[in-house]
This record gives sequence, C-alpha cells and structure tokens, in this order.
Amino acid sequence: MSGTWMTTRAWLLMLPLLVVMIAVIGWPLYDTIRLSFTDARLVGTEGNYVGAANYVKMLAGANFQRTLITTTWFAVISVTAEMVIGVLAALLLNQEFRGRFVLRALLILPWALPTVVNATLWRLIYNPEYGALNAALTQIGILGDYRSWLGEPGTAMTALIVADCWKNFPLVALIALAALQAVPRDITAASLVDGAGAFNRFRFVILPYLAGPLMVALVLRTIEAFKVFDIIWIMTRGGPANSTRSLSILVYQEAFSFQRAGSGASLALIVTLLVTLLALGYAALVRKTAGSAA
Repeated sequence: MSGTWMTTRAWLLMLPLLVVMIAVIGWPLYDTIRLSFTDARLVGTEGNYVGAANYVKMLAGANFQRTLITTTWFAVISVTAEMVIGVLAALLLNQEFRGRFVLRALLILPWALPTVVNATLWRLIYNPEYGALNAALTQIGILGDYRSWLGEPGTAMTALIVADCWKNFPLVALIALAALQAVPRDITAASLVDGAGAFNRFRFVILPYLAGPLMVALVLRTIEAFKVFDIIWIMTRGGPANSTRSLSILVYQEAFSFQRAGSGASLALIVTLLVTLLALGYAALVRKTAGSAA
C-alpha cells in the first residue's frame, strides 16, 4: 500500500508538468499531424482529407530534393569546420602563455552574440557597396572590383558557412577545452619522455579524452545546422535562386508564404522525422563510443 501511495503521489507531483507539456507540445503536434493529411489553407476553411498525398508530393518534389542536398551540404561543411577549428583553438588555449585567460574570455563573445546580431554583422561585412571584406581585399590587391558575396550562387553558401562557423566554433572549443583539463599531466609528460611527436601525442594520449565530449558537441551542432533557419533567412532569404535555401526555410515558405498549411505541416513533420533519425543515430554512436571507452 505504501508503494502504491508513493507512486500515486509521484504522478500527482508530475501532473502540472504533464499538463503543460500536453498543452505546449502535445496539442500543437496533434494539430500539425492532422493538418498534414488535408489540403487546408493558412487562412480559410479547414480543408479536405487527402491522405498521404501531401507527403508524396513533398518527397517527390524537386524543390525538396534540392533543398535537402543544400541543407546537408551546409551542415556537413559547417560542422566539420567548426569541429576542426574548435579543437585547434582549445589546444592553443590549453597552453600556458601570458594573456590566455583574456583570450578564453574573448572566445565566448561570438557564441554569446544573438544569431540575429551575428547575421546582421556578417551581412554588413559582405555588403557589395561598403562591406569591410571588399574594402580589405581590394586594398591588398586580391580583388579588382567589389563583389556581391551574398548575391552570387557560387559564393553565397561559402559566405554563410563562414558566418555560421565564426559564431559556433567557440562552443566546440569550450567543450574541448573543458575536456583537456581532465587529461592527466603525468601521461602527457611520459609521452614527451618517450619521444612521441605532437601528432602521436594528440592521437593516442589526448584524443581518447576528447572523444566523448566532442561527440556531444558533434550531435548538438549537426542537429542545429540541419534545421538552420535564422542566419540564412537574415542574410540571404534562401537566395540567390534558392541556392542557400534550407529545409526550415522551405517549410516557412510552403506554410506561410504560399499559405498551404496542409503541405507545410507535412513538410515540417518530414523535417522533424529526419532530425529525429539523425539524433537517434548519433545517440547510438555516443553509446557505442562510451562503451568502447569504458
């Protein structure tokens, strides 16, 4: 009887949280699933039931396939660059030199900036008329004329990746730096005595301590990069010629710009499913890494 009462009391204590979760998450999710099987418009009637037609149309559409490739490219390149730059920055800041605490404090600034502010700053830097990047490159002779970095399909994605990396590599660096503090100094000292080079010390001594934390950083950044919206929307609106359009922007355009609530809901659920599968895959990889480390 005592155990039953304890269980009942635990559920009663969780009841307010469950009510909030159902109201905030459960009902919107149910309504989105319901809308995804209709041809409802954003404004107007509820729409008619169309079954899986929205899903088939979205998955088979050229817009979705091109946007999926664009989003995957953005996520892979930006996350890879952030991981490499973040680890290198952490290794540098882990060394003992004058002013390293100041550099550690400054490292947080790009990550602490709101994404809207970061995107606006980089949009000004890339401005084709008075941007700092054009001014610097023309003054040192690399460019002869100013370029529209965000207005050309060949450079817009690269410009976005640079802006995203500048903001988010500090997160990887901070996680790696915290992990480096746990590396026993006697082990690194012993590797120096044994004559191990810098690469071998990193690979066999330091990397095992970084593997777990870096996997967490990889999971977080990949999921965020795959569902990116704000930095691309502010800097390019998905242009030029949809060359930088992400899946989240495609969902926004389908649901709000074109006011097709039904197909927009189905596309949103497809993106949610892809992100969920990605997260589950990474979670399995994290567990495998943790098990092998143990």
